[in-house]
Amino acid sequence: MTGDRNNMSCEEFQGQLAELIGSGADASSHPHVQTCELCRDFLAELEAIAAAARELFPVEEPSDRVWEQIQSALQEEEGKPSAK
Repeated sequence: MTGDRNNMSCEEFQGQLAELIGSGADASSHPHVQTCELCRDFLAELEAIAAAARELFPVEEPSDRVWEQIQSALQEEEGKPSAK
């Protein structure tokens, strides 16, 4: 792997892409993506796939009742002697 982010190959960039995305960094601002149409298109396809996956399984907030049950269970556990 080359140390220069501006001159890395597509293979090197794509090899680091999972780590880059996982870190929360904006992969679209990476110098290689700015100069490489192939990797720019590849990243756009990955982003489209991720967006579609999020739509399949939308995040739903638990009801207030769920939080109340969790709080009640925790309070019950605090009142019990520990099993040491």
